[in-house]
Amino acid sequence: MPSVIGAVNINNNSGTVNFGDTLNISPKTAAKTFSGSGGGNTGNVVNTLNGVNATNTVDSNLVDQPLFGNI
Repeated sequence: MPSVIGAVNINNNSGTVNFGDTLNISPKTAAKTFSGSGGGNTGNVVNTLNGVNATNTVDSNLVDQPLFGNI
């Protein structure tokens, strides 16, 4: 099915960008990142004002996102 795409702004990409028809998109890798308050913000202009914060890095899950079965 054809798609109409308007303005697109891609600042950074480390993978694949799909426009148009796709049958199945599934992750091939999984990673966990710990970042502080406002550390994951993306955009052209980001202005964050954060006070003192702490990041909890305790992870009791052994598997967060299983990848078996992905083609």
